[in-house]
Amino acid sequence: MPGVNSSQQDVDIDLAQLFRAVWQRRVRVIAITLVGACLAFAVAKIVSPEYRSETRILIEQRAPAFATTTQNNDASSAPLLDELNIASQVQILQSADLIKQVITNLKLYERPEFDAATKSSAFSDILVMLHLKKSPLDKAPEERMLDAFTNKLQVYQINSSRVIGISFTSRDPDLAASVPNAMAQVYLSMQSGAKLDSNSEATRWLEPEIANLRNKVNEAEKKVADYRSANGLLQTSDNNTFATQQLADISGQLAQVRGERANAEARAQAVRNALATGRSTDTLADVSSSQTIQRLKATESSLESQISDLSTTLMEGHPRLKSLRAQLADIRQQIDRETKKILASIENEAKVAQLREQQLLGQSNTLKADSARAGEDAVGLNALEREAAAERQLLETYLARYREAASRVDKNSSPADARVVSQAVEPVDPYFPKIGPIVVVATLATFILTSIVIMLAELFSGRALRPVGPVEREAPARKETARSETAIEAAPAKLVPAARQGDVPASLLSVAADEALAQEMEKAVDLGHPPEEAEDEEDFSIQSVADYLIERDSRLAIAISPTGDNGSTATVMLARTIADAGRRIVLVDMTGTGCPSRLMAESAGLSGVTDLLCGEAAFADTIHPDRLSDAHLVPQGTSDLGRAMRGADRLSLILDALGSAYDIVLVECGAADVSGVARLTRSKDTEIILSMPEPDENQFMTAMTEFQKAGYEHIILMSGWREEHGPDARQHAA
Repeated sequence: MPGVNSSQQDVDIDLAQLFRAVWQRRVRVIAITLVGACLAFAVAKIVSPEYRSETRILIEQRAPAFATTTQNNDASSAPLLDELNIASQVQILQSADLIKQVITNLKLYERPEFDAATKSSAFSDILVMLHLKKSPLDKAPEERMLDAFTNKLQVYQINSSRVIGISFTSRDPDLAASVPNAMAQVYLSMQSGAKLDSNSEATRWLEPEIANLRNKVNEAEKKVADYRSANGLLQTSDNNTFATQQLADISGQLAQVRGERANAEARAQAVRNALATGRSTDTLADVSSSQTIQRLKATESSLESQISDLSTTLMEGHPRLKSLRAQLADIRQQIDRETKKILASIENEAKVAQLREQQLLGQSNTLKADSARAGEDAVGLNALEREAAAERQLLETYLARYREAASRVDKNSSPADARVVSQAVEPVDPYFPKIGPIVVVATLATFILTSIVIMLAELFSGRALRPVGPVEREAPARKETARSETAIEAAPAKLVPAARQGDVPASLLSVAADEALAQEMEKAVDLGHPPEEAEDEEDFSIQSVADYLIERDSRLAIAISPTGDNGSTATVMLARTIADAGRRIVLVDMTGTGCPSRLMAESAGLSGVTDLLCGEAAFADTIHPDRLSDAHLVPQGTSDLGRAMRGADRLSLILDALGSAYDIVLVECGAADVSGVARLTRSKDTEIILSMPEPDENQFMTAMTEFQKAGYEHIILMSGWREEHGPDARQHAA
C-alpha cells in the first residue's frame, strides 16, 4: 500500500532492451565473432608447435645389494621420507650442477633453441633500448643457457605421493623426451655417488679408531681381572661371588635345621601330653611306627581276647584268669616304658637340631662379614667392568659399521634412494598450441566482449533505462485500475489508499483528486466503458491498512487520532488484526487519555512509558500482553507525565529497541501534532496513520497538509471496518 510520495522518479535498467539491442545487431556480432575466430585460428597455425614429455621418479628407501648389519640398523640410518625430504629432492633436481651436467651430456649448447641472442624480438629490443629490460647479451653464455633451460623445465611433486615429475618443453619432440630421462639418470648417479663417497669416508675414518679401541678394551679387561684376583672376588655365576654363594648355602641349611628342631619339639610335646593325660598313644606317628610297640600291642590284644573268652566259662577268681590279667598288666607297663624311650629319642633329636642351629648361626655371621667386605670391593670392580663393557660395545659398533661400509664401496652395492617409474617418450601431438580450444575460447570471448560493448552503448545512450514509480507495491488481490492510478498521481495532494472500500465517501479525497477521477470516469463513459461500482472505490478500512503494513514489512507506524478516543479504539483494532495475521506487534500508548491501555490491559495501574522515561521501571516490566489477542502493549504508565516528558528524547531509542524485538511497532499518539510526532522518529520515511472512524474532510486535509509540509510522505487514512464486518469489529474493541 503506497503512501504519499514526492514527484521525483527513479530509473531502472531495462534488461529486455539490452538483449533487443544485441539481437538487432546480430549480423554485426556474428561477423565480428567470425573474424575473431579466424584470427585465433591463423595465429594458432602460425605459432611454432612445442612438445612436452615427462619422466616420473619414485623416492623410496632402497636396500643395498648385501648388508652385514641388521635390518634395524639400516632402518635407523635411512633418511626420513617426509614432505620436507620430497621437497628437498625437488630442489636438488633443479640445482645448477645437475642441469649443467645434463647440458654437457646432451650437448645442448650446440642447439640454437637455447641461445637467448637468437630469440630476441622487436618488442624486447625496444624495452632494452628504453632501459626497461636488461639485455640477455649482458649475461654470461653459461648463465643464458641455464635461464633458457630452466624456463622450459618443470619439476614438481605429484599430489599426496612420493613421486616427482620432471617435464620438459621443446620444439623438438625427441629433445623433449631426452632431457627428462637424462635428468633422471644424472640424479640417480649423483645419489648413488653420494652414498659411495659416504661409505669410503666412513671406512677411512673407522680403521684407526677400531685399532685404538682394541687396545683400550684389552687394558680395561686386564684391569678387571687384576682387581678381582687382588680382592678375592671369585665368581661362581654371573651375579654371585664365592662368599655370597656360601652365605646363601648356609642360610638354606640354617632354615632346614630350624625346621627339623621345631618338628622334633612338637612331636615330643605331643607324646608328653598323651602320657600326662593318660590318653592312648596309638594315634602318635612316632609311637605307632615302633616295632616294639607294635609287638606289645599285638600281645596285649591277644591277652584281652583270652580273658574275654575265659570270663564266660570260668569264675572271676580262677587262677587262669588271674594269670592272664597279671600278664596283661605287665604288657601295658612295657608299652609305657617303650613310649617313654621313644619320647627320650625325640627329645635328643631336638637337642641335636638346636646344637646344629647354633653352629650354623656362627658360620652365617662369619660369612656375612666376609660378604660385606666383598660388596665393598665389588664397587670398584663394577666401575672397571662398566668401563670395559662400554669400550667393548663401542668397538663392536665400529666393527659393524666398518664391515657395512666396506661391503658397500662397490658401485652396484649402493643404489640411490629413488627409481624411475615412468620414462619420457617422444610426444606425437604438440603441447602448444591447441588449435581447437584456442579457437573456441577466442570465439566465445569475442562474442561476449562484442555483446558487452553493445549493452554499454545502450546504457550510456539512455535507451536501456526505464522510469519507475517511487513505490509501486500493491496487494495482489487488490490491484487498482489504471485509470484510478492516473487520476490519483495527477492530484496535487497525493493520498494513496490501502485498498478499496465501498462505504468510504468520495469527499475524503482532495478536490483535485475528485476532479481527476471524474475526468477519467467521463472519458471511460465516452469510450463506452461504464464506470465500475463499489469494487473500484478506495478502501481505507482497518483490514486494508493491516494488509498494507504487512505487505510493506513496515517496522514503525505512528497513529494520529484527531477525533479522540474513537480513533484510538480503531488503532487497538488495527493492532489486534495484525496480531491475528501472525505478526509480532506491540502497541505503545502515548495518548493523554490512556484509551488503548484501558481496552487492552488486563488491569489498571500497570507500568508503562512514563515509568520507563522516569527510570522507575525496567524495560521488560513495561511490556504486557493484550487480554484479547496475541498483541503486546506498552501502557501509558503511572508516573508523572510532566516529569516523564523531560526525557522524551529517549523515546526514539525505546522505539528502536522495540523494533529489534517485534515485527511492527505501532505508536498511538492520540490528537498529536506534527512537532510531537517528529520527536518520536529519526526518519521521515515512517508510516503515518490518520485514524478517523468518522472522518471530517477539513480536519483530514488540514492534518495531511501539515504532515506533508513536515516531509512525511507515507500518510495513510484509516476510517474503520468494512460494513459487512462491522459486528466482528465491535467484538475486537470490547
